[in-house]
Amino acid sequence: MSATFFHGRARRLWAAAIWLIIAIVGPVAAHVWGLDPYRATMTDTLAPPSIHHWFGTDAIGRDVFCRVLVATRLDLSMAVAAVLLSALVGVSAGAWAAASNAAGGYVDALLHRFTDLAMAFPLFVVALALAAVLGNSIGSVVIATALINVPFYLRLTRSELLVRQRTTYVAAARLNGWSALRILLRVLLPNTAPVLLSQLTINLAWAMLNGAGLSFLGLGIRPPTPEWGVMVGDGAHYMITGQWWLVVFPGAALALCALAMNVAGDHLRDRFDPRRQ
Repeated sequence: MSATFFHGRARRLWAAAIWLIIAIVGPVAAHVWGLDPYRATMTDTLAPPSIHHWFGTDAIGRDVFCRVLVATRLDLSMAVAAVLLSALVGVSAGAWAAASNAAGGYVDALLHRFTDLAMAFPLFVVALALAAVLGNSIGSVVIATALINVPFYLRLTRSELLVRQRTTYVAAARLNGWSALRILLRVLLPNTAPVLLSQLTINLAWAMLNGAGLSFLGLGIRPPTPEWGVMVGDGAHYMITGQWWLVVFPGAALALCALAMNVAGDHLRDRFDPRRQ
């Protein structure tokens, strides 16, 4: 693999890879360094960043750097779980709609109208309502984020499959006697996978922001769990008195991680989407 590749397109994936590594090894590293995200030190509260506490401490003396580090795994895990769940449901429904369209059935029309109706509502407001109904937990954040993403994958899968159903390689598969299910699983979905992969990566950033937003408003993860939205919400009360580090560091981690996922998704879309080549 040439050096041009590493200094060109591949470098756009480095930031996302770094955040994934942090999510995997961060809690382990914190444990090895003797840091505990829940340990409170009342004699060292609201301490500014220093050599002993790189990101300072919060109102009850917990190390902000340790909490930001440990929160990376939780935020990324929730985003990945939500995106995978929504993709599983949305791709399945989109494939069903495309198959119904080819057969002239009413399922495609029904799902298409449902998608239009679902996407007409403000998605974050819908997520707020779902999280309020489901309660404060990791599962409620994942389910609420996944449900509002399903229409996107349904519409994307349906459109991509309908376009590819008219290609020559699909016609050749039909002439060879392949069933509709075999064509879907062996031909259509594998050729649609690159487009879906880029959309998955881009949606990771949105899912993280959505989960953090729910936690910030008190409808997601509950304190004292280390989570970026929770930390920003707790620290917002102290910004006016000058304790900026309580908001800046978890907010910066959330913004940089979301930006890295967006850049990686843009790279994958440019790399695999034939309409952009």
